[in-house]
Amino acid sequence: MAQIIESIPNISEGRRQDVIEACVDQIRTTPGCTLLNYSSDPNHNRTVITYIGDAKGVEEASVKLAKKAVELIDLTKHTGEHPRMGCVDVMPFVPVKDATNEECIALSQIVGKRIAEEADLPVFLYEMSATRPERKNLATIRKGQFEGMAEKVQQEEWEPDFGGRRIHPTGGVVAVGARPPLVAYNLNLNTSDVQIAKNIAKIIREKDGGLRCVKAMGFMLEDRGIAQVSINMTDYRVTPLYRVTELVKAEARRYGVQVIGTEVVGLCPMKALVDCAEYYLQIEDFDFDAQVLENYIL
Repeated sequence: MAQIIESIPNISEGRRQDVIEACVDQIRTTPGCTLLNYSSDPNHNRTVITYIGDAKGVEEASVKLAKKAVELIDLTKHTGEHPRMGCVDVMPFVPVKDATNEECIALSQIVGKRIAEEADLPVFLYEMSATRPERKNLATIRKGQFEGMAEKVQQEEWEPDFGGRRIHPTGGVVAVGARPPLVAYNLNLNTSDVQIAKNIAKIIREKDGGLRCVKAMGFMLEDRGIAQVSINMTDYRVTPLYRVTELVKAEARRYGVQVIGTEVVGLCPMKALVDCAEYYLQIEDFDFDAQVLENYIL
């Protein structure tokens, strides 16, 4: 496999294992595509799937996934902590090896058109693929969620890029686009007061004056009885994981609360974790390229 493009779609199902497996099987059975990981969260009611392949393999797997998801997932019956607007909520493409941003943008356009035609799911292009400035940010597109999307797409500025001014009645709409590597990172707090997590999220996220390239929300993990600060690090090279971790810890202390654990959802670039090791171990004159064994092996 010379060219490697990564896709990390999120489907709006994290509880029904048979539905999750049926969706993931669309990746497993596609030639030219390799399933790397999938992770489900019943509180968020969401599954993150990670796979790689060449452009053609990723294209076929992505369209198959959308067709299966719209068949099995009904958002009129869906509940969960995470905001969502589609049965496949978001489908990003990331260049990994012998692939460019431009090739991933072109792939998103091809896949978006096919999903609209073959899965009957209207599509917004987002991030590097966005056709309008306000569509670059996924949260802006998703505002209103599934319940408000039918009305939203009637506005001239919010007509989907593919599929017409409508939503699928049970599948909603999907955002498809090209983007840099993202780290999905959650911090769990020893409190059942979800407002504390929401307050911390507002302080740390970029749109409210916090850290650059940080998107954050506060959630309640009902099965554990604790609150969570859920974060998307859209560029860990700009704001590293250790910086957001220390800020969350500092803000939590204001409420007499502690961070009791963290989670990385799906796959994470090695450099993002090595940066944390370098920071916390206070390694002097550390050279990532020369001192990490796996760099030589790989």
